[in-house]
Order: sequence, then C-alpha cells, then structure tokens
Amino acid sequence: MSTDTTASVSTHILDTSVGRPAGGVTVRLSARPGWQAAWRELGGSATDADGRCKDLPALPEGTTHVRLDFEVEPYFEKKKAEAQQDAPAHRDSGAVFFPEVAITFAVTAGEHYHVPLLLNPFGYSVYRGS
Repeated sequence: MSTDTTASVSTHILDTSVGRPAGGVTVRLSARPGWQAAWRELGGSATDADGRCKDLPALPEGTTHVRLDFEVEPYFEKKKAEAQQDAPAHRDSGAVFFPEVAITFAVTAGEHYHVPLLLNPFGYSVYRGS
C-alpha cells in the first residue's frame, strides 16, 4: 500500500500463448533511491494460480526506481514437460528464449504501480496497469 512518502507495486502475469494466468513464477523486487544508487533486493514472491503476487514487500521511503525480476524459465520448462507427450516436435524444443525478464521503472511517492507482464515463449510486453 502506498503512503505519502512511499510508492507501492503489484504485478501479475498472463501467458498469452494459452490465454491463462502464469502461476508459480518467482518474482523478485529490488529498489534504489536514484539512478546512480546500487540496487537493493527487498525480497520476492511467486505468482499464485491467478498469476498474481499478492505479497510483494513494501518499498522503502526514498525509492525512485524499482526492478521486478521474473524467473520464467522454470515456468516454461514445466509447461514443456507437461505437453511433451502430446505435442509434435517443433521449433521451440530447445532452450527457453527468455529465461528471465527484468522490468525497471521509475516511481513517485504516494502512487501505486501495477505492472502486468504479458508473456509467451518468444516475447513479452509490459505496461502500467491500474
């Protein structure tokens, strides 16, 4: 929850290749008090069955930049293993193309930032949601 002196962040992931939430993805939250400052990892969470992280840590006072790191390789590896018996061989039978997705954005105290990740095996998109 944001306050007058801090911002707050939430996120969710939609796997656009299947039109469903991406559950079980580890998400780490980092912050810094200016673009020249070092990143400080604040902690993390994992997406639930609805693709949402409901327990990301609070941002410290003075945060101006936030980074969300999504560990998507285990999610895609699990999907591939589950579908392997039914799927014919195709071009994505190798390594995951984007094993991690890092999203960095600026924040202002008193604001809430919802940052959805739209994910598929060969691309991703993010935006500031509501």
